[in-house]
This record gives sequence, C-alpha cells and structure tokens, in this order.
Amino acid sequence: MTRAFVFPGQGAQSIGMGQALARAYPAARAVFDEVDAALDEKLSALIWEGAIEDLTLTANAQPALMATSLAAMRALEAEGFAVTDAAYVAGHSLGEYSALAAAGALSIADTARLLRIRGRAMQQAVPVGNGAMAALLGLDLAAAAAVAAEAAQGEVCQAANDNDPAQVVVSGNRAAVERAVELAKAKGAKRAVMLPVSAPFHCALMQPAAEAMQAAFAEVEIRAPRVPLVANVRAEAVEAPDTIRALLVEQVTGVVRWRESVEWMIAREVDTFWEIGAGKALSGMIRRIDRAAVVHAVGNPEDIAALKG
Repeated sequence: MTRAFVFPGQGAQSIGMGQALARAYPAARAVFDEVDAALDEKLSALIWEGAIEDLTLTANAQPALMATSLAAMRALEAEGFAVTDAAYVAGHSLGEYSALAAAGALSIADTARLLRIRGRAMQQAVPVGNGAMAALLGLDLAAAAAVAAEAAQGEVCQAANDNDPAQVVVSGNRAAVERAVELAKAKGAKRAVMLPVSAPFHCALMQPAAEAMQAAFAEVEIRAPRVPLVANVRAEAVEAPDTIRALLVEQVTGVVRWRESVEWMIAREVDTFWEIGAGKALSGMIRRIDRAAVVHAVGNPEDIAALKG
C-alpha cells in the first residue's frame, strides 16, 4: 500500500468542523490555539459557534480550513500515524498550504497569516459582483477550455479547476462566465451551474492577489517538506523551497490541475488517499478519477478510530 495525504480547499467549511478533534486530542486543540494567536482573534469561536455566512468569507474560510486539516493531522500523529507515512502530500488550492504545513515546510502560524492575506487579497482583487465561477459537468478540460475561450469575447474566462474527468470549473468576468454556462449546455454538458463564490479564483483577474502573495512570501521561511508536495500548477512533485514559493504565487492565477495531480500519484503506485480535514469533496473527485483508488476521509475521532481498527 502506497499512501498520499490530500487536503481540501474552500467550500468544505462547516460550523463545528474540527471541534470533536479538539475535544479528543490536546494536540488538535493546540493547533486552533496557535491559529487564534497568529491571527490575534478567536477564529476557533467562529469555526465552532459562529454564523456560516461569516465562516464562508474567504479571509476566514481559508485559515479555518487549514486549522481543521492540521488539527486532524496532529490527531493522527497522536495515534502513531505520521506525515512521513505518505509518499506524497497534495492539496486543492488553499489545501496546498495545509499540505505544506503538515509536511513541515511552513509553520502553522505563518500558514494562518499567509492564508488570511491570501483570502483578503483574493476578495479585494475584483469588486464583488464583477467576477464569477461556474462548474461545467460532463465536459473534459479541453472541451471546457474551448467553451471558456469562446465565451470570453474580450473579457476573462478561463478554466480554473480541473477537478476530475467530468468536472471543470471556469472563472472570470461574470458576463463571460454566464455565457460559458449557456455555451456549455449547448455543447453537451450534463449540467453547467454558477457557483456561490465571492470572487473569481484561479484566473487572470487574480493578478493583484498574486502580487500581494509574492510580497507576503518575501517575509516567510519555507523549508523543504518532509514529504514531496504534488503542486497544483505543475501536477508533479516539488521539494525545493524556492520552487514552492514561486508556484504558490503562480497558483493564485493558475489552473488547479487536480485530476492530473491524482493521476500523477497513481502512476507512481499511490493506491490509497487520506483526505485530511473537513468534508469529503476530494474523496469524490479521486473516486471519479480512478475507481480502484482506496479513499479515507479523516475529519473526526471516529474516522481515526476506524483507521486504527
């Protein structure tokens, strides 16, 4: 059995996530305390007792999801599992930061601060209402990219997330994305739906956020990860800190090549994936990429008990 640890992105958040882990494992609780201290606010209170509308705000969701993933990782470590039990780590968009923190390339405090900056910068890059994202279901990357190009008409419309063989997300100016939805339906998509997001992530409109992240990373130490990272924008393993830094900046405007990342790991004999943190979105994607893959979601004490079982 060859294992990879994968970390979810935005959209997986829910009120109460990670609370059972924090109650059961002091090491998990310590992660939330560390994030609260790094941000100088009680983000944990918002995660466990707040309003979902506030938690879903990008600047809150990103560090909150990372905290939950790292709490799950610390709980696993308390039960004798280690990040080095995995051949690779990978994460979907912001999940890449969680993967790097889990692998020791970034401190938890630095990761929390970086994600707060990233969330705010992504939100501020485009005025609310000017950008949008849509999921095109039943089209592969080539077909979705062609739809996006035809829909652009002088505006921005790009493939943003290549999630699995039949789900590609496009991102850009709202009118262009709305045109892409109608075009996709006309070209045989099973469904094409606008997504409830607050900004058009992973497209050229995010360039101001990429510049903000470049400045933020100049102040942060990145170490070589203890386990190679399969990077979103390359869909292959990287380990050099300077490369990781550059790719995290590129990732803000670049395509999340999740399908290719999973296929790359499977081609290198990974047969088991542990989704560390909130939700099961990546588990579903991985099963659609390869039905033979074994997938475990690890988000609460019961999940960890089952793995020990």
